[in-house]
Amino acid sequence: MNPAPRPTPGSDDNARPRRIVVATGNPHKLDEIRAVLAAAGVEVTLESMREHGVEAPPEDGETFAANALIKARACAAATGLDAVADDSGLEVDALDGAPGVHSARYAGVHGDDAANNAKLVASLADVPPAERTARFVCAAALVTADGAEHVEVGRMPGRIIDTPRGAHGFGYDPHFVADAADGRTNAELSGAEKDAISHRGAAFAALARRLTCDVG
Repeated sequence: MNPAPRPTPGSDDNARPRRIVVATGNPHKLDEIRAVLAAAGVEVTLESMREHGVEAPPEDGETFAANALIKARACAAATGLDAVADDSGLEVDALDGAPGVHSARYAGVHGDDAANNAKLVASLADVPPAERTARFVCAAALVTADGAEHVEVGRMPGRIIDTPRGAHGFGYDPHFVADAADGRTNAELSGAEKDAISHRGAAFAALARRLTCDVG
């Protein structure tokens, strides 16, 4: 795939918000990132990797930051545009940090939320509620077309519950109660409420400062 041409000085494109490729095919993530950046006052046009026909690279990093950079680098290289990516997951203390970077495929099939949640609850069957502490972690990466790289990390501490509650969110949200929430699960929070306390919101709010400097 040939990289997309970058705007040249004096072109009409310079008056438009900068295009940034987001290394995800998940519409929920794209919406969350768009909302967080808009709230931070960053005026950019976000386009998913699918819109550019970029295939997801193997996420074989050992950390969230490594996987985020793998994806952002691939999108920047394929499109010639600045790219952002995140890698996030759930770390459960009683499970020695699992599922961690394997959160999306914890039960074996990538993106099978029902199976992942079922395995999580089963894995904690013998763990008392008070010991089910956990946190969501997100590493957000920016890779610019000229090769500059930045990574920011956000965390959302909380605990795991057996019975799912709520119809919003995705992934482990119905089983996660954040410390900063009022007893509701992530899936019971509105999008704005979740963004205000979430790991992804924190990571991309921090990355927004980089975007303001590097992509404005």
